[in-house]
Amino acid sequence: MKLVIQVKLLPTPEQAAALRAALHACNKAANWLSEQAFAHTRPTRAALQALAYGELKAQGLSAQPSLHVLRKVADAYTTLRASQQTRRPCRAGSKGNAKPAAKPISFRPAAEQSFDDRCLSWQMGERTVSIWTTTGRMKNISFTGQPERLALLAMYRKGESDLFERGGMWFLAATCEIPEAEAKPAPSGFIGVDLGIVNIATTSTGIRHTGRQLTRRRAADRELRAKLQRKGTKSARRRARRHAGKETRRSRDINHKISKHIVTEAQRTGRGIALEDLTGIRERVRLRKPQRVTLHSWAFRQLGTFIAYKARRAGVAVVHVDPAYTSQECSRCHHIDRRNRPSQAMFACRSCGFVEHADLNSSHNLAARGWWTWVRGAESAAPALTLMA
Repeated sequence: MKLVIQVKLLPTPEQAAALRAALHACNKAANWLSEQAFAHTRPTRAALQALAYGELKAQGLSAQPSLHVLRKVADAYTTLRASQQTRRPCRAGSKGNAKPAAKPISFRPAAEQSFDDRCLSWQMGERTVSIWTTTGRMKNISFTGQPERLALLAMYRKGESDLFERGGMWFLAATCEIPEAEAKPAPSGFIGVDLGIVNIATTSTGIRHTGRQLTRRRAADRELRAKLQRKGTKSARRRARRHAGKETRRSRDINHKISKHIVTEAQRTGRGIALEDLTGIRERVRLRKPQRVTLHSWAFRQLGTFIAYKARRAGVAVVHVDPAYTSQECSRCHHIDRRNRPSQAMFACRSCGFVEHADLNSSHNLAARGWWTWVRGAESAAPALTLMA
């Protein structure tokens, strides 16, 4: 299983200046190459190498960074073509019908850049790295990170590492090939996980991870963004840039904590995890615009991905089940009726009289469906890649 472990670099001012110059040089070369690829309509890696490899070296890049820039540009155009092929048709006259490739792909001056072992080496004992720069090899750049992640990095690092700058701080993201634990052949049961807005995740063990305070915080963030966009001054744009990504990092951190708690509980009790299959939820659900903001205000797919890859590491079975009617079905007698849900928080079965918190009742239904899915042999596969941030 692949994991990407992020470590923080601690460069001196001189080292930071050299790293910044290297990033700017690589991305300047990538922008030039992107223009050439757009003009010649030759975005494949082999064609770009034949077209511009010598010119990239003439711009100050050595052999390996030049090859990485070539691959970076080629992969960007490959991704663009794939997105065009999967793009849904838009309403006639809408902005979505504009050609997405009307101009060359551009890269920010400080966009991340990949380096392999030929131009970046790790000294795990000294906790330093040496890396290629435009002025030569920069050595003895210190790095730090959590001890358990550094241990994984020392044991399983394999492949390339990405250098990037964020908020004046420098980071390396390294790929690790970590062996998976063997899943237990017969879990003693399943923990159902019901996802929602008021409660981000409710488990059939009775734990509710509430999202009320976070929803209010996210609403305040949206109002601040709209206010700064309306103002449009230089200071407003500067403030908006400072807040950019803050909300995403906050939700990622909370999703990591929730997923860790759920997987730990499943591992401790010898059970599997039953998740809702939310594929196509945005297309299936039709709501008014204010309700859409609420529905899509949390990264539920990210939470499911985090649960899946943590479960693979722990040897916990994961299944994805159809969530249809789980909020209307009684977990005791399995009677389904829309009137069983008199309010958002309450479930009251009109057949047997069973009363329960609505999210907890749904999680019990998901747990039962997870068990039957497992019995039928339809175990779901967890994603192969995630980011430990």
